[in-house]
Amino acid sequence: MPVSLPPAFEPFLDLLRCPTCRSCLRPDRGALSCRAGHTFDIARHDYVSLLTGARATSADHADMVRARERFLVTGGYGPIRQAVADLAADAVPERGKILDVGCGTGYYLAGALGRLPDARGLGLDTSVRALRSAARTHERAAAATWDAFRPFPLADGMADVVLDVFAPRNPSEFHRVLRPAGRLVVVRPTGRHLAELRGRLPAMIRIDPAKEQRLHRALSPFFEAVRTGQVEYQVHLTRREFRDLVAMTPSARHLSPAELEDGGLLPVQVTVSVLATSYRPR
Repeated sequence: MPVSLPPAFEPFLDLLRCPTCRSCLRPDRGALSCRAGHTFDIARHDYVSLLTGARATSADHADMVRARERFLVTGGYGPIRQAVADLAADAVPERGKILDVGCGTGYYLAGALGRLPDARGLGLDTSVRALRSAARTHERAAAATWDAFRPFPLADGMADVVLDVFAPRNPSEFHRVLRPAGRLVVVRPTGRHLAELRGRLPAMIRIDPAKEQRLHRALSPFFEAVRTGQVEYQVHLTRREFRDLVAMTPSARHLSPAELEDGGLLPVQVTVSVLATSYRPR
């Protein structure tokens, strides 16, 4: 039996574009198709498969996604979620649309939608496993496979807010899909973020001190900062939470199970430290 289009996708249907020819997409017997005959499956897990060609090798795998789901439900990143929702709420009009690029499991998108009762959200990610959660994280959230580094399969000016939380950035595409009065919300770690974990696990990825300068250079041709806030606090981790926090990050690819087990032998207090900035298009 063909899978029907998830109801959360309906507000975005007129805003989707065929990744191959850029024409409009319409439901067609369990898929989306364009007038040129390009077809994209609607998965039974309620996300749409728009990504064509080879998938990114860096996509979060099932173990990373499960670790992220377990950790996020503890509330360890709750203040970050609240900061994202606050910045989104400043820009979204009635029945506005939020695009979350690199949405993962949809945790931050769901937080913003919970704050905005009439808004609709669309999450993009390369990880099929993460999108299964993102598509069901909120009744007003839709999800689709896409690579953030490619031109987005979306109409110009379709979004009131673009979220980019610990995710890859595509400044020119962010600018294209935002309406002129829209906002881009970017969350990234400071040098103090999870510093205690890097002390216990030397193989963890380090935060480049030049990261903030590179962000400014990449975004400044397209955006100007409106508001920046720092979210910093301490979290006391159990052994399970320690392993999940590390396992949900890209650093998990560089650590053996033995290293991860040894690092979490005792409870540890870690620093969560991020910058959250709202940008307006130039």
